[in-house]
Amino acid sequence: MSDAGPPQGANAPSGGSAAAPAASVGANGDAGPPQGANAPSGGSAAAPAASVGANGDAGPPQGANAPSGGSAAASAASVGANNTPEESQLGKSSAYIDQYDASLLFPIPRAVKRAEIGLAGSLPFMGADMWTAFELSWLNLRGKPQVALAHITVPCESPNIVESKSFKLYLNSFNNTRFTDAREVRERIRADLNTAVGAGVGVKTLGPEQFDQEPVHELDGLTLDRLDVECVHYTPAPELLFADHDEPPVTETLTSSLLKSNCLVTGQPDWGSVQISYSGAPIDQEGLLQYLVSFRNHNEFHEQCVERIFMDIWTRCRPQRLSVYARYTRRGGLDINPFRTSHPQALPANVRTARQ
Repeated sequence: MSDAGPPQGANAPSGGSAAAPAASVGANGDAGPPQGANAPSGGSAAAPAASVGANGDAGPPQGANAPSGGSAAASAASVGANNTPEESQLGKSSAYIDQYDASLLFPIPRAVKRAEIGLAGSLPFMGADMWTAFELSWLNLRGKPQVALAHITVPCESPNIVESKSFKLYLNSFNNTRFTDAREVRERIRADLNTAVGAGVGVKTLGPEQFDQEPVHELDGLTLDRLDVECVHYTPAPELLFADHDEPPVTETLTSSLLKSNCLVTGQPDWGSVQISYSGAPIDQEGLLQYLVSFRNHNEFHEQCVERIFMDIWTRCRPQRLSVYARYTRRGGLDINPFRTSHPQALPANVRTARQ
C-alpha cells in the first residue's frame, strides 16, 4: 500500500497540526469542536484541557502531546509499549473481578497497525473514538447498587487504544465497589483511561432518569446499499476505489450498513454502519460500495478499519476534504464508534443506530 501523503486542499491540516487535540468536551461532557492550530476561531479551542463542569462531568479531552503534566503520555508509553493484542484477554477465559482494579485495562499501541498503512509521525487526520458503555454499575456508600450509561471520547492522537474486553473487565470491577456518587465514578474512569491511552479522555455519565433522552438515529446521507452490485472481494481491495478528476468537484455524504470485519484476535464478526463525507472529484459509488464490502473477512479492530478506509480513499481518490465515521454494534456491553477527518470540525453526536 502506498505511503500516506499530506492532506490536500486549502483547509486540510498542515505540518504537525494534525497531531493537535481531536475534540473538546464541554462542561456537560458533550462533544464540541476540534481543538488545535486550525480549530475554528474563538475562545473555546483554547479552553483549559482538563476542567470539570459544574455538574461534575469530565472536561475536554487533551491531545497526545498535552496530558496534564505529561504524566499520562509517559505512563502510556511505558505501560503499552510491548503489549500486543494476542497478549490481551481476548479469546481467553477470564475471572470475574468485582472489586475495583485499574490494572485490568490493557492498552495497545496504535503505531504498529498505523505503520501497515504507511502512517508515521504527523497524522493526516484528526478525530476521536467514541465509546458507549451500557453496563456500568457500582455501590453507593450504603451498599445500594447504582446504574448508568457512559459516553467516553478518546482522541485519535493518543498513543494507545484500550482493548475492549479489558475495558469491560475493568468496568465489571466497579460492580461491588463503593463510591460516593457518579461524579467520583466519572473521575476514576477518566483518570485511569488517561493513563492507559496517554491522552485526556472525556467521560459523561447518564443516570436512569436520563435514559429516555438517548435517541436512536441512522447515519445521514445517500445510501450506497441501494446499488445492485456484484461483490467478489472479501478482503480489503483499495483498487476498487476510483474518482473521476475530469468531472466537476462535488460535496456529498454516502452511507452503508454493509460494513463487516472480524476481531483481530478471535475472528468473531464485528458489524457496523459507515458514513463517508467528502469534497472533491466524484467517487465511483459502485466501486466504493464494493470496497466497503471487501472488509467482510478482514481481521482488524474497529479503529484500525476506519483509519484504513480513510487512508485508502485519501490516497486513491485524493479528495480535498474527507471524513469517515463508523458505528459498530456493541459487544460485551460496549460499542466503539471511530471518527476520522482531514479538517477541523465538531465531532458527530454520539447517537446510536437501531442495530446498536
